Amino acid sequence: MAEEARALAAAAQTAAAALQGRALLGSEAHALLGAAGAECPAAAGWSGVLQLAALLGRLRLCSAIAGDEVRRWPGARPRRRLRCLRCGSGDAQMRSTPCASCGRVCACCEACILLGRSRECELLVIGSGQRAFGAQHPIFWHSLAPNRRNHRPNDSTPAQQLSASEPPEAQEAQDRLSRWKLSPAQAEAAGAALAFIEQPVTKVRIDLSAEPTHRRRADLAAPGSSAHAYFSSLRRLLQWRKQTDAFQHQFLLWAVTGAGKTEMIFPLVESAAARGGQVLIATPRRDVVLELDPRIRKAFPHLSVVTLYGGSPQRWERGTVTLATTHQLMRFRRAFDLVIIDELDAYPYHGDPMLHYAAEQAAAADGRCILLSATPPAPLQRAAASGRLCHARVPVRFHRHPLPVPVQLRVPPAAELLRQQQLPASLRKALLASVARGAQVFVFVQRIKLCEPIAAMLGAVCPPETAVGFTSSKDEERADKVNRFRSGELRVLVTTTILERGITIPRSDVFILDADSRLFDEAALVQMAGRAGRSADDPAGRVYFCSSIPSRAQRQAVRHIRIMNRMAAAKGYIINLDAAIHK
Repeated sequence: MAEEARALAAAAQTAAAALQGRALLGSEAHALLGAAGAECPAAAGWSGVLQLAALLGRLRLCSAIAGDEVRRWPGARPRRRLRCLRCGSGDAQMRSTPCASCGRVCACCEACILLGRSRECELLVIGSGQRAFGAQHPIFWHSLAPNRRNHRPNDSTPAQQLSASEPPEAQEAQDRLSRWKLSPAQAEAAGAALAFIEQPVTKVRIDLSAEPTHRRRADLAAPGSSAHAYFSSLRRLLQWRKQTDAFQHQFLLWAVTGAGKTEMIFPLVESAAARGGQVLIATPRRDVVLELDPRIRKAFPHLSVVTLYGGSPQRWERGTVTLATTHQLMRFRRAFDLVIIDELDAYPYHGDPMLHYAAEQAAAADGRCILLSATPPAPLQRAAASGRLCHARVPVRFHRHPLPVPVQLRVPPAAELLRQQQLPASLRKALLASVARGAQVFVFVQRIKLCEPIAAMLGAVCPPETAVGFTSSKDEERADKVNRFRSGELRVLVTTTILERGITIPRSDVFILDADSRLFDEAALVQMAGRAGRSADDPAGRVYFCSSIPSRAQRQAVRHIRIMNRMAAAKGYIINLDAAIHK
């Protein structure tokens, strides 16, 4: 009996260690423990092992969907509210159906159903979080940015703005950055981010008297105020507090397309790993994860790297560096000391509260989050401009040439081109000029159904030796066609926004048909334009916005690109200064 008890206790400790930083359904936890090679006591089974680990305080067992009763105001009738503890979704995503497991009607979360059924009767196993960088409890951080009410715009660089926070010695930081051979703009931004993540974690006492007078709690409880007004004001107070503190652990790297964001995160990964931390690099798309994998392994051959996506063979492995699609983050809880979110404005991460919740929960209590984007969402831009969000801008590509500025071509809608089976002279001339100069040509369209007929029309216009192809998110041969396009076997590729990110072709031009479409906002147009001019051998790639009239989004995209060029020229990053000023 004593030996069985010792074996059970040892198995509980092993299970708790294997599940550290995880949030898994019961069946997934059993699968992870089996894959880890842990020995399961025959008498207790994995369920008994997990229960003992929970009693020892090493992990938490709870229902995957929690229900509680809430009252909208004192005296109101209580209302039952459901919430998925794995993805954070509420009542709107719940569906109650007869359950074969428990024999009753129970709720199932439809938001995260692709990762397995999260039901009321399903067990959720939550392991303890990481403690690498400090105490394991929620804290407030000193912000490196000025106070938002006292913030005054200035011309100082991000590194200069961070100087007051006692960053590492300048020479040491420079030596650590120099080994990565970054450009001046990259080095400055990476140095600012490095100072941010290495700043000591300190507690900050929140003084309510520093808040606006009309939002103080004393005023909220003033005699004579109604309960409804009190709770409405209290909600506004809590919302204000949440907005104020939301960005304290985040740093935005706002870098143009082709700036070399991946190279800029190398010093950050190195720093976190050297201090014993766990690093997560997450991106919305599987294609980008697979492209990052060999680059990270080559840069850090001495670190263990785990790559996670749907169907990944490393599903239950643990590494110092984890590459994952953002959906996979729902299986982690307080696991990573440094979280890097790449392409945060891309589908499906952008605008999905579930994925934002997953990213927030994956970070350790004292962890830091680096946000990477060429086109940050408007709320982040406003937070950076007001000083609430620490950030650094990289307005130039690694080759230090200005960004290509799009040219407007007056072209009828793509549907009209197909009806007439004829290209306008301006479009035909520009396309043949791109082919003649040896460029690979992206042709973006707004609908999948337009890809094949537009490709056939362009094939009839181009020289016979010019291969024209098409692809989309529904194309099973997309990866093969992209590889053929990279190699130059395909010279013209008609596609949708599925290829607006994560693909670099050394010598390429970009044509965007129906550029005035509502489907193409400013961010999408900037990203598509960013496929051109990414190589030092061909930095002046050509970009054409093809539409009947210039839309507001087109004007905003051109303005965005011009502002970045002028900013890069003002900071001395541009090699060809005359071209930047002209653009």
